[in-house]
Amino acid sequence: MNVLRSLLFIPGNVAHMLDKALQFRPDAFVPDMEDSVPDSEKDNARDLVKSRLQAIRAGNSLVIPRVNSLETGWIEADLAAVVGPYVDAVTVGKIRGADDIDAISAIIARLENRAGLQTGAIRLIPWIETASAVVHCYEICRASPRIIAAAFGAEDYADDMGIERTEEESESLYARNAVCVAARAAGVIALDTPYFRYKDQEGLRANALAAKQYGIKGKFAIHPAQIEPINEVFSPSESEIEYARRIVAAFDEARRSGRGSTSLDGKVVDIPVVKRARALLELAGRDKD
Repeated sequence: MNVLRSLLFIPGNVAHMLDKALQFRPDAFVPDMEDSVPDSEKDNARDLVKSRLQAIRAGNSLVIPRVNSLETGWIEADLAAVVGPYVDAVTVGKIRGADDIDAISAIIARLENRAGLQTGAIRLIPWIETASAVVHCYEICRASPRIIAAAFGAEDYADDMGIERTEEESESLYARNAVCVAARAAGVIALDTPYFRYKDQEGLRANALAAKQYGIKGKFAIHPAQIEPINEVFSPSESEIEYARRIVAAFDEARRSGRGSTSLDGKVVDIPVVKRARALLELAGRDKD
């Protein structure tokens, strides 16, 4: 699950959308039982998602359902419906702290045992979307080996802070950066909130590029048309790959000459620069798999 560039939300209570989504190839499908589903439709969403999991998993994309938070009282039924051989991970909204992760992991472990799965088979992506969660993000990300990523939720974060979301998203800059740093320190990846102007491709690209600069590695999509732009932004370009190869070659030549650094196109090439170049080349190789 090292490559999670695009994660496509699908409303869990809309059968034709669950079926239509199979035409597309995001890195992960996210059948949603949480915010996109009204309370009156929770049971219907749970049943529909459960009935479609095998078909969704038949493609090459990961399957990562989003379940309701602990405080709703729906999470145990949601998890019981999806934990099984067709699900790679679950993502849970409105995580408050590490104790929530402990409780959720315990529920998943019981369900894994019931389904005949190895304990830990189902991975976990918590949503960081409150001031408290941002402050405690590192502890949340370190709370369980199941955790592979942390997702920043700008809409609920703005609601919790009592502020308005703006197009440039300056109001969430600190929180986004805090999540990226905490996730990196914990050894997991940071994922970004959806871009809701789904018809604005250029706006999406600019938004995703800005997120990439913070250290975010992937982004949730709310429409299939967003998959390709998101994948392009979070994949190394041919020019980036070629430049990374030149960096590695220049550094290797310098090392053979007994030097610990060199230069390329007027810029210093030292160990941190080479490490970033090698990481980019490794990601490019995984993207092709």
